[in-house]
Amino acid sequence: MVAMAHSDDPGGDVTADDAGEATLPAPRARGSWDAWGTTPAALPAAAKAIITTLLPGRAHPVPRRAVPVLPASRLTDGDIAALSALIGGSHVTREDAVRMQHLGGKSTPDLLRRRLDDAQPAPDAVVSPADHDEVVAVIRLCAEQGIAVVPFGGGTSVVGGVDPVRGAHRAVIALDLSRTAALLALDEVSLLATFGAGTTGPQAEELLGTRGFTLGHFPQSFEYASLGGFAATRSSGQASRGYGRFDDLVHALRVAAPAGDLVLGRSPASAAGPDLRELFLGSEGAFGVLTEITVRIRPVPAATAYHAWSFADFASGAEAVRTATQRGIRPTVLRLSDETETRVNAALGGHLMRMRGSLAIATFEGNSADEAEATRDALHDVFAAHGATSRGEGPARSWERGRFSSPALRDALLDAGVLAETLETATTWLRLPALKDAVTSALTASLTAAGTKPIVLCHISHVYPAGASLYFTVVAALTADPQRQWADAKDAASRAIIDAHGTITHHHAVGRDHRPYLEAEIGALGVDVLRAVKAVLDPDGIMNPGTLVAAPPAPPEGAAATPSGRSGPATRE
Repeated sequence: MVAMAHSDDPGGDVTADDAGEATLPAPRARGSWDAWGTTPAALPAAAKAIITTLLPGRAHPVPRRAVPVLPASRLTDGDIAALSALIGGSHVTREDAVRMQHLGGKSTPDLLRRRLDDAQPAPDAVVSPADHDEVVAVIRLCAEQGIAVVPFGGGTSVVGGVDPVRGAHRAVIALDLSRTAALLALDEVSLLATFGAGTTGPQAEELLGTRGFTLGHFPQSFEYASLGGFAATRSSGQASRGYGRFDDLVHALRVAAPAGDLVLGRSPASAAGPDLRELFLGSEGAFGVLTEITVRIRPVPAATAYHAWSFADFASGAEAVRTATQRGIRPTVLRLSDETETRVNAALGGHLMRMRGSLAIATFEGNSADEAEATRDALHDVFAAHGATSRGEGPARSWERGRFSSPALRDALLDAGVLAETLETATTWLRLPALKDAVTSALTASLTAAGTKPIVLCHISHVYPAGASLYFTVVAALTADPQRQWADAKDAASRAIIDAHGTITHHHAVGRDHRPYLEAEIGALGVDVLRAVKAVLDPDGIMNPGTLVAAPPAPPEGAAATPSGRSGPATRE
């Protein structure tokens, strides 16, 4: 049950009120251990036709395994007993059936590893605390015993952010936060809601929806990801133009770090020094565990309108989007696909001959139909001045229906021997065309050199007055060494991003995959600052080793690790 807090005094603090209890919606299952989602995706006939006609070269299908091969847990019976004493034995397990659901994230390299590699890296146990105090107790015990801790929300990282890496420690646990899911407080006057960090997107929306509110954060991982994960990765949802990025929505954070607890954010704005919330937004569990998140909410909109337009090309569409954004026009969703993405998506929908150029879609929310339509009309006027042709509501509604299902197609494509992966970046409007060309060229050259010419799609989905994000989708026939094929392509694209003055990640976070490129973006001194913060908050280095900043090397087999992370002689229990 969830205690929702209310404040009768508009100026008073919010405190728990048991009379406001509501049933917590059940979370969706995380999905298969080696695939996205819970239901296998069927490859559409149109997709098969595209593969046949547009992907030359021999593809190499990668079949799925029945079950993973997991290493034996390094935790002793004494370790398990100590953890169980803190949170209850039923919430600490070394069972393979649970460990296999915590092998890491859901990038294509993750999925390939689970299909190709015999042994899978796995946490030595999965530990599921119920609240902040239990999280504190677990991480303090782990610090004392030299056990690494990987906070685990929905497991949807695509940059290696939740890999079960022990670093210099003798073992690693997955700290599953799903039991912390709760609506802890609701301040309807200030429009603030406090959730346990393990609350999933659907749970949050259902709990808020019963009271007439919404968070409005809908990334593609929405069905599975947690609010703690949204904050820890600086997630940006598909309605970012209307609602903002998730870090824009965070009012306050409660953090459990090995060095102590922090409660950050007590007022709408402050000049009390640097904003320490920024240390944890995007920190990916490297400094501590986000246990409670207070977010800004809004009333559920009364009306939603939809519309789509086509432009002669991506350049004219991007110019129109820039103009509208800088004029302050705020649709809720605003996306612009380039010519290749427009053509491929039209073919998948069976409309190849009716959709050319570059497609823009938008949704509009308001307190009334008139308000939503007024924003639509304002955007239409700008787009029409840039040569856009109206395409009606259909393409925008079609996109909304399928917005959460497309990641599961990667699994069916791997079955067919096809690589489908994404990467993203952002830059200023002035640099945007050069960045797009550079990344497209780098991906095309790398994959062609590997023996298969790719299809590279791109769209704008997050916009700002100063610039926009670029989101690339790459489709290519798999080679005989698909892990190396994508690693080389991603490296080429990442170097192109840095050279073209883009950010190495707009909303996927750093994880382990982007860490080699971080110094080029923030400088050696910037990396030293992150290391210094970690040294203060996590002096033994147990928190998510290797994420965001490099971790010390693992001890050799047969060696134990001291709580400080240094290797020591092996000892018997």
